[in-house]
Amino acid sequence: MKTVILSPQSDKTAMQTAATLIKAGEVVGMPTETVYGLAANALNGAAVEKIFRAKGRPQDNPLIVHIADFQQIYDLCPHVPDSAARLAEAFWPGPLTMIVPKGDCIPNEVSCGLDTVGIRLPSHPMARELIRAAGVPLAAPSANTSGRPSTTTAEHVLNDMDGKIAAILDGGACGVGVESTVVSLAGEKPRLLRPGGITLEQLETVLGEVEVDRALYEKISDDTRVSAPGMKYRHYAPKAPVTAVRGAPAESAAYILAHAARADGVLCFDECAAAFAGLFVVSFGRSDDLPTQAREVFDALRAFDETDVHTIWAQCPSDEGLGLAVSNRIKKAAGFHIIEL
Repeated sequence: MKTVILSPQSDKTAMQTAATLIKAGEVVGMPTETVYGLAANALNGAAVEKIFRAKGRPQDNPLIVHIADFQQIYDLCPHVPDSAARLAEAFWPGPLTMIVPKGDCIPNEVSCGLDTVGIRLPSHPMARELIRAAGVPLAAPSANTSGRPSTTTAEHVLNDMDGKIAAILDGGACGVGVESTVVSLAGEKPRLLRPGGITLEQLETVLGEVEVDRALYEKISDDTRVSAPGMKYRHYAPKAPVTAVRGAPAESAAYILAHAARADGVLCFDECAAAFAGLFVVSFGRSDDLPTQAREVFDALRAFDETDVHTIWAQCPSDEGLGLAVSNRIKKAAGFHIIEL
């Protein structure tokens, strides 16, 4: 299979071509405001299976369904809690996924046999246009090989998926840079399953108390059944092993400098980069600039794959606000190999 790049900016037929491929049961790389996704008809189990094969994704890792208008959630999930409408009013379209009881129209290939499903209404206009043009909701996990850093440009998608999917819709670089926040509304209390562009503090302004799943802070066992992507398996990892170091920026920089070998690489805050002369250094924003860190963290992790570094040392932000999402991605890239200072 030859993977083609479709550019709506220069080709007026690109969107319709992508929609036609979706209708035919193919997989298309799709931009969203968070990361690129691998999109297929969420109501077609055979099409969804192609996503799993292209990614090499474990069969017990459920997918998120993307819709173009809020009312579509009731077509897919007839028992939607009232809290979903409140969250949608506050944060949709946007980087928020809600886990709700699923309807019978959602195939098991999407939910991995669970009785719940994640639903999201993305804010990227190209994503919503593709959903409307295809006429179906789209299952769309991140468009990377399973376990690798997520993709935030069409070029990243092509690097991972060339020959594995039909096409990639080029929407430029993603604005948020980390995947959507995932909150479960299917239990007695709302529970944060994955941090993202909508912070825990923002969720609490709408929902009140929100429980936080332990998968955000520690590796969970392989036999645990999960209801959202990104909870169980090693994710976001470059080829070299990563060690995350948490603490004040100057303190974590000093620790890394004292322990790094000449063949190691460093992922660091901008203001600390000069301290690591002689090492391969990739910075991803100032320590107080969390939006930039979120946009840059996956690009930065991917940059190390173009080198021969033996180990990657990563400075890690605190868990406040958007920092919870950034630190979660770095911790998971490190397989929760974390040094707390």
